[in-house]
Formats: sequence, structure tokens, C-alpha cells
Amino acid sequence: MKLTHGAHLAYCTNVHRGGNWAETRNSLETHVLAVRDRVAANRPFAIGLRLSDLASRELAETQTLQAFRRWLEEQDCYVFTINGFPFGNFHGSRVKEQVSQPDWTTLERLDYTRRLFSLLAELVPSGVEGSVSTVPISFKQFGLDARRAGIARKHLWQCVEHLDQLRDKSGVELHLGLEPEPFGTVENTDEFLDWMRQMELEHPGDKRLYRHLGINYDTCHFALQYEEPGKSLGRLVDAGVKISKLHLSNALRVRPTEGVRQTLRAFDDGVYFHQVIERRSDGELVRYPDLDVALAAAAAGKADAEGEWRVHFHIPLHAPEIADWGTTSDHLRGALEELGRRPGLCQHLEMETYTWEVLPKSWKEISVEEMLAKEYFWTLKKLEPLGFSPV
Repeated sequence: MKLTHGAHLAYCTNVHRGGNWAETRNSLETHVLAVRDRVAANRPFAIGLRLSDLASRELAETQTLQAFRRWLEEQDCYVFTINGFPFGNFHGSRVKEQVSQPDWTTLERLDYTRRLFSLLAELVPSGVEGSVSTVPISFKQFGLDARRAGIARKHLWQCVEHLDQLRDKSGVELHLGLEPEPFGTVENTDEFLDWMRQMELEHPGDKRLYRHLGINYDTCHFALQYEEPGKSLGRLVDAGVKISKLHLSNALRVRPTEGVRQTLRAFDDGVYFHQVIERRSDGELVRYPDLDVALAAAAAGKADAEGEWRVHFHIPLHAPEIADWGTTSDHLRGALEELGRRPGLCQHLEMETYTWEVLPKSWKEISVEEMLAKEYFWTLKKLEPLGFSPV
């Protein structure tokens, strides 16, 4: 939906299945319209579109794209952003490290991303910028050496050039947002800025870099790093980085008592990576690549029972805090407060609780549409005192 200060708010449709275009279109016609009717009846409704590689190829067919544009107009909906992180299947089977494949060392990732932007340039309304979010270069455990890192920078630059050409042709401002996450090649503010400085050294003085390449700031991912949102966002802005998109999401925050760890086993779904970063009582940060690894370490007496775990599991934004169980909602609220202080910080806001299918049953007492509606109402309530409201 359209907000004051030229901002746009949507939820990411990666919460629904969409392996091909037919499946994606079905989710739009059922789930998305049902959510719209709950939260934005009689208003233009923004869609945060997720397209797999296969779905993007199918949508790129002229007749299919024209039919989709007609559908958007008929339903008073519009697309301003696309989630280009997951390349292939994202539900129902093991995803984990495969979500980063193919990475930015490959032509497959470059071609897929350029295709998404070409589609977006055809879909975004006049006067609205278009954004695509993508993987944080690669996955650390893939062992990206200097040569392959150079290839990744080359492919990213080719994407920047493509966006500039699309801008000249369509008049649409387009930007790609790298999305840092734990164990990604870039996973925090320092690593992201280092990567951008390296690209700047290779393209000195070329303004296209910072115009078209920025960051997708996921509040779950940065909270996992124990970063402070105002400081992190301030450093990025001071460095000239474009905040391409704010992903509004929460991680689990727990005290890893024996009872909590037993309950956490229900979140070890075998589909997604649930990285854990432990802050021990002495302040040391210990990183575990997945929840089962952290649980095994704790069972072996290697974790600090008095410490804190932050678990990469996207929890509904409105989830309550319960005893030893909490969320990183304070980081999300801090990022929104920074947006309130700097209304021009970012125009693209996207709620991204994609974990509906793997949430424990006790967390799924309502429908997915009702959960998403609650997230909208929670977010709008937080945004209103900051000067952001529907228009």
C-alpha cells in the first residue's frame, strides 16, 4: 500500500508456494487478494512479488506478461519490488544452503536477476522506483576465494550496467539490494561496506554503482548480529549506500535453558537454515551454522546456559514475548524509528515472514491470511506515530 513520504508497504509473497508462474498466479488470486480485502479494501494494493527462475521465464512471455498487467490493473494492485533471493524451489523440501545457489559467481544468477529487473521495469507504476533483493554474494562455507570474488564483482557490475540501460529506456529508477545474512559472504555492516569499497576501487567515481546497487536491510538478519539499528543504518547512509529495501522481520531471542532447548527442537524443520548466534555472559559471540548444531553443542555442555541465543527463524511480527522466549522486535522497532527520523531513508518496506509452512502447530491457530493481516495492522500501528500512514 502507498504510504506518506512516498513509501510503499507490502508483504513478500515468498510465504506462498510459487515454483512456476501458474502456482505463483494462483497464490496471487487466492491468498494475496484475500489479504488485500482484509487490510486495504478500496485502496491500491502493493505486492512484494517473489518469482523463481522458472516463473520469471514463463512470465517473460509477451502474452503472459500482458495478461498479468491487465490483472494488476483490474484488481487495483501494483508491483514495486521482487524478491530475487531464492532462485528455485522455496517450500516443501530441503532449501538450506541451496538458497544461495547459484550465487553471484555464476552467469545463471546474473541472467536471472537481469530478467527480474526487465520484468519489473514493465510492471512498476509511473513515478515509483523498482527494487530487487538478492543473495549476499555467496555462502561462506562455499569457500569464495579471491578469483571467484572478483568474478562475483564483475557480474554485479554487469547488472548495474543493465539497470542503468533499463533506466535510460524506461525512465524507471531501479536498484538491487544485497541482503546480508548469517554465514553469507557479506553478513554484517562491516563486511557489506568492505565489499562496496572494493567495488568502488574497481569503478572509481562511477556514480552508477551507488545509484543501482545498495542493501536490503533485513531487521531479523542484522538483529542476529547484535547490531544496533540506528548505528548500522547511520554508517550505511554516511557511506553513501542506498537502502534499497527494509525487510521487516523478527528472529527468535531465547535464553537457552534445557526446557527452552527442548521446545526449540520443534523449530528444527529440516527445510531452512536456522543459524544461531550466541552471546555468552562474557559478551563473546559464538556462531552456529544451524539450529541442530547449536542444540548439539548445548547438549555437550559447550553452550552458555546464562547467555542468549538469537535464532534465524522468521517469527510473526506481532508475536508476544513469553518468559524465556522473546523476539528481536526491538531491532525492528529501532529501524522503523530511524526511518521516522530520516523519512527519505528508504521507500520500500516489505514484511517477510516466509516460515508459515514450518511454524510449529501451536503458532498456526489462524490462517496464513489472518496472520499476514495481523502483521499489517501491527506494522501500521508502529508506523503511524512516526509520520507514515496509508494514502
